[in-house]
Amino acid sequence: MNTEEPASPKPVTDDDGMSWWYRWLCKIAGVLGGVSCAISGVWMCVTVSPLNIAAGVWMVLNAFVLFLFEVPFCCQFIEFANAVGARADKFKPWQKAFFYCGMAIFPIFLSFSITTLFGNAIAFATGVLYGLASLGKKGDAVSYARLNHQKPGDEEKLTGTTDGSV
Repeated sequence: MNTEEPASPKPVTDDDGMSWWYRWLCKIAGVLGGVSCAISGVWMCVTVSPLNIAAGVWMVLNAFVLFLFEVPFCCQFIEFANAVGARADKFKPWQKAFFYCGMAIFPIFLSFSITTLFGNAIAFATGVLYGLASLGKKGDAVSYARLNHQKPGDEEKLTGTTDGSV
């Protein structure tokens, strides 16, 4: 007996509307943001000011979270890294945008300096990229031109009402 299961007719796709190259751009920006946060965070911890140390520790934590969410295979020494990465992939782009931008702004409030600005800039840019992804794809020019050239009477003809009733 041959008990092969038929292959699924359509592939499983994500419903966030991001293309493959934009998803990779966001992941690469997240990795670069993690690297810049880690380096700047360690540099911020080499001081005697408690606020600078707190901002540096937050930046290192920010780098760890960026690595954990974007590239969990870099954290193989942590048992729950793949589970957290899989859960983070289920977040909607606007949720990641809000989270990444918030995490990048907090150390700037703790210690406003060039190191915190440049260290968190790429992490903030990752949040901006995810925020732009949540806006959706751009419409095509043909449908936009049709919308601009429609006359107000055309809408009444389409709906079948001329007296303003719904």
